[in-house]
Amino acid sequence: QVQLVESGGGLVQPGGSLRLSCAASGRTFSSYTMGWFRQAPGKEREFVLAINWSGGSTRYGDSVKGRFTISRDNAKNTWYLQMNSLKPEDTAVYYCAAARINSESYYATKAFGYDYWGQGTQVTVSS
Repeated sequence: QVQLVESGGGLVQPGGSLRLSCAASGRTFSSYTMGWFRQAPGKEREFVLAINWSGGSTRYGDSVKGRFTISRDNAKNTWYLQMNSLKPEDTAVYYCAAARINSESYYATKAFGYDYWGQGTQVTVSS
């Protein structure tokens, strides 16, 4: 059974940084793309970042380019979302997700393209 478990959310001041983690278990993810999405109250789920588990290109959502980065630790089956220069509009529940697609695929930036999801972790950016 595949499980994705996020951690690292919390309250941070504008301009601050936060790192989210997503621990994956239940299968081998070598042919998967791992993504991050977020959802603010009253809004649709928004694509943040995605990366191939085995390496290759990273996809970025327009609103996070230059501020957020994604990385992975294959040995720990964990990938990370490093968020810098946080803004109040980054406030949302953040979800990690996995899909057996290439990160260059059209579906890599679409929530419906992903097969597995974590439970979400709240990030609040406020002074």
